[in-house]
Amino acid sequence: MGDLMEEHNELVKIYLSLDGNSLNTADLVRLGKGLFNIKLTYEAEGKVNEAREVIETIIKENRVVYGVNTGFGKFAHTLIPKDKLMELQANLIRSHSAGVGPPLSVERTRMLLALRINVLAKGYSGVSMETIQAMVKAFNASCLSWVPEKGTVGASGDLAPLAHLTLGLMGEGRMWSPQRGWDHAKTVLECHGLTPLVLKPKEGIGLINGTQMMSSLAAEAVERAVGVARQADIIAALSLEALRGTTKAFHNSHRTCDRVQDAYTLRCIPQVHGVANDTIAFVKSILSTELNSATDNPLVFAERGETISGGNFHGEYPAKALDYLAIGVHELASMSERRTERLVNPSLSELPAFLVQDGGLNSGFMIAHCTAAALVSESKTLCHPSSVDSLSTSAATEDHVSMGGWAARKALRVVEHVEQVLAIELLAACQALEFLRPLKSTTPLEKVHELVRTVVRPWDHDRQMSPDIEAAHTLLREEKVWEVARPYMDQYRDRLGLKPLPLDD
Repeated sequence: MGDLMEEHNELVKIYLSLDGNSLNTADLVRLGKGLFNIKLTYEAEGKVNEAREVIETIIKENRVVYGVNTGFGKFAHTLIPKDKLMELQANLIRSHSAGVGPPLSVERTRMLLALRINVLAKGYSGVSMETIQAMVKAFNASCLSWVPEKGTVGASGDLAPLAHLTLGLMGEGRMWSPQRGWDHAKTVLECHGLTPLVLKPKEGIGLINGTQMMSSLAAEAVERAVGVARQADIIAALSLEALRGTTKAFHNSHRTCDRVQDAYTLRCIPQVHGVANDTIAFVKSILSTELNSATDNPLVFAERGETISGGNFHGEYPAKALDYLAIGVHELASMSERRTERLVNPSLSELPAFLVQDGGLNSGFMIAHCTAAALVSESKTLCHPSSVDSLSTSAATEDHVSMGGWAARKALRVVEHVEQVLAIELLAACQALEFLRPLKSTTPLEKVHELVRTVVRPWDHDRQMSPDIEAAHTLLREEKVWEVARPYMDQYRDRLGLKPLPLDD
């Protein structure tokens, strides 16, 4: 996407141009963070206008097309009079705004809106340029709808979340902006000089059919998984050093070691972490396609002047990929918790019990390890695939669904658990090194130790552990551990002529 960015000095803003073909997971996450404004490419605008002309011709010629002049789902055979076509679209949005639960965060709602705009930019939906530009203006002003996180079964796409997204743009329901906070949608829009959407024929269904909620959450999940997987290798290496393990199993021994072999959570790090990395890379490739796919129904083919009702809205691809992601990345935490157990258990580590002096008076890392165990256990349940379930909806018209929304939400929870479990291992490994001084580890691992000590001091007596875990978690979320170790890793790989890793940029 780099060649699609340009800087507008007068606004001191970076614009990311969307064309429906080039968006990647990393840039979508950056859009969620508010780092870019967006606009459409000239080519995308042309395709959008051509598709809209097809819809206008259909209406003018009184041709019957699903979702343009018929009802929806079970009502697909109900013909709607021409003077009711705009009311049809507005009613669709209102009735489908049936989600429950807390709203998506500001960042996730930005991602959802940006991704929907990107899909519309492909020019297969028949939504007018006027409506898409109104969505772009709302995004750039950070006017964001209230979107409850629950209510989608993932086919016909994420109907309820996308209906809520559209409802706010219509000036109904609630919206958020930096200036107003949460307020009535019409008030928020007017505060920013924006006009509520008035939906044209076909535009309601054109805005809500698709996999954008599950896919936008998936983008965050996979990008966070990339970050934590990179750093899991480094943290595991710290634990290996603290436990005085052997590197012979890695066919790369750099020192004499009398130990014949270590436990699997040390000896099998390359094998288990390796498949987690490959899993993340596979899921990322699936999402790269999904983010740039036309997921509407019906699809509009301007070059042939026709519409086709299909099933691109079905969320099976992202749902299956997200279930796979949760299973794959969970193993990083499963291994990490066992290494933490070895660090705190004196019979396994030959270190002070629970990594603290004056044991008994002090409990040290005793309950921090319990927290890691609790998170791993919870994630085991979350790793049960949601996409193996399906419930028939819409009077058996939509008789197989993906449950991709739940797959996305639980994958995010699993990734967060992995981050937290590894944060605990990072703290434990650094604490263990304190008991091995004056011995030193490798330069990159010492740099990681120094980094941790900038936010968490050594554990010499009991204190509240939660702030330390949160500080270490923040280091991982911001990929600081990766940043300090990567230059040394790159030098080593270059020296040996090693291939790039699956998750390398």
